[in-house]
Amino acid sequence: MPQSLWEEVTRKRSDIRNIHKELDRKVGSSECQQSCQEGEGHEARVSETEEKLDVTVGSMWIMAGKVKWVTDIEKSVLINNFEKRGWVQVAENEDWNFYWMSVQTIRNVFSVETGYRLSDDQIVNHFPNHYELTRKDLMVKNIKRYRKELEKEGSPLAEKDENGKYLYLDFVPVTYMLPADYNLFVEEFRKNPSSTWIMKPCGKAQGKGIFLINKLSQIKKWSRDSKTSSFVSQSTKEAYVISLYINNPLLIGGKKFDLRLYVLVSTYRPLRCYMYKLGFCRFCTVKYTRSTSELDNMFVHLTNVAIQKHGEDYNHIHGGKWTVSNLRLYLESTRGKEVTNKLFDEIHWIIVQSLKAVAPVMNNDKHCFECYGYDIIIDDKLKPWLIEVNASPSLSSSTASDRVLKYGLVSDTLNIAVPGGMVPDCRWNKSPPKEVLGNYEILYDEELAQGDGADRELRTRSSQSLGSKGGRSRDPGRTISTSWK
Repeated sequence: MPQSLWEEVTRKRSDIRNIHKELDRKVGSSECQQSCQEGEGHEARVSETEEKLDVTVGSMWIMAGKVKWVTDIEKSVLINNFEKRGWVQVAENEDWNFYWMSVQTIRNVFSVETGYRLSDDQIVNHFPNHYELTRKDLMVKNIKRYRKELEKEGSPLAEKDENGKYLYLDFVPVTYMLPADYNLFVEEFRKNPSSTWIMKPCGKAQGKGIFLINKLSQIKKWSRDSKTSSFVSQSTKEAYVISLYINNPLLIGGKKFDLRLYVLVSTYRPLRCYMYKLGFCRFCTVKYTRSTSELDNMFVHLTNVAIQKHGEDYNHIHGGKWTVSNLRLYLESTRGKEVTNKLFDEIHWIIVQSLKAVAPVMNNDKHCFECYGYDIIIDDKLKPWLIEVNASPSLSSSTASDRVLKYGLVSDTLNIAVPGGMVPDCRWNKSPPKEVLGNYEILYDEELAQGDGADRELRTRSSQSLGSKGGRSRDPGRTISTSWK
């Protein structure tokens, strides 16, 4: 209970006793007879009054211990989770403990001009500069910097093959920023003029503004359409990334798909992250083809539900989605269990390395946690590629099973972020017991790993390819079975 509330209760109890002590001195008086029933002692009267006060105090204690929440994202999977816990909704300008906010709002909260200081009993669902991972251009920039730093340190992780490709850190398609890297892109394009590239605006989501190109003239047309006659003037153009298109995706039923995986980070320094077991695949509605005549057909190339739901063949019952567990069963039956385990090991490796890449530049504010939506594409050689990371993965439900999954995702996230559903204290060590993890599994715990003298991937990766180790070992900082540690 807040100190001020406790002082008020103590004062009221003291006042009651003082009143009855005064009555005791006036036993037999009319004042005494009016205050206490005949035959009833004054101590009994005191106790009765205090019992009533205790009921009031109990109610005040309960209200004081309830989490006060705010959100600017009106999604039922959020609100239902808050209400199920008995939390109390308040307005943004009132005292709150938990704020599930949009990325626009978090920018204002931590802004130098408009921001404010958070207290120890307040937590939010984004890190201040989450965009270091979730903006397409900054994610690539940070991963490139991370690789160069490891290279300078002489780390075996940064080892390259005879063609100059990273053996263990080659998990992002070749990517350039436009307009800044235009000349570098042209040089790369001319090395393989038959390649296809994909253009994406850095600050948009849900497939907006994305298109494919296979000719330099298409870039020039884009430049003209963007009302800029040259690539020199960068301030007037929206920033884009252009990446080598994965034109050999793994197909199931002839259709392209990607994986949406959820990863929760409770702290970056030390890094502690959790993998949600119930991710899903998102399928295109039209069969895949490399035909250049279909480059503009986004129903062939983009898996975003926001795009596919407008297709003629979109299935509203299953929403073009498949659970990760179904994918795993399919791959085990068609490619074998060992190969499938290796694939998922590589996916876990990619996620941890991407988080390590941004950890040094991330503002590790103690009031923050974040649930990211990772998008992974698997090629026909079963090599996974990191496409992008979303700061606000969709909480909309396109199907009944989708709603169940996302309700559970929010529930398990809250159980880790707000232990016991009590008023948070951001000074806690953010290492909840295994019993509360639900469908989360700890993916990496830097503190535990270092405490065991670990981070053994720096030694094991150089001596073998990803996941090819004979016996599968368990890292002390992980609970997900893996062979890359």
